Amino acid sequence: MGALDAVAARVAGGATVRIRPAGSSMVPLIRSRQLVTIAPVDPAKLAVGDIVLARVSGTVYLHLVTAIAGGRVQIGNNRGRINGWTSPARVFGLCTEIEGVPRKNVDGKILAPPDQAESGRSSE
Repeated sequence: MGALDAVAARVAGGATVRIRPAGSSMVPLIRSRQLVTIAPVDPAKLAVGDIVLARVSGTVYLHLVTAIAGGRVQIGNNRGRINGWTSPARVFGLCTEIEGVPRKNVDGKILAPPDQAESGRSSE
């Protein structure tokens, strides 16, 4: 299992998680060890350019949505490498902040925590 597998399980369970991923595949959007916030996402609301936590061919990536077609989502890094296509059910989370700076275009894409979704309550 990779380092992001446990994070994917927590996000799939409804948790918002803050991590410091290592690597250079997402530079300059995400630099190695920057603090990133990942929240559960509604896969139906994904758009090209979103940074997502997704499983592709058995590996979990924090990469870009590069295309959406035929009910499938293509994942790739910020250097032109395409990881492959996956189902929306395997897109677990959306990057909402990098080093405390909110990402654009995340409004309306985040799933409510399970207790709020069931009761209709809001934390605001």
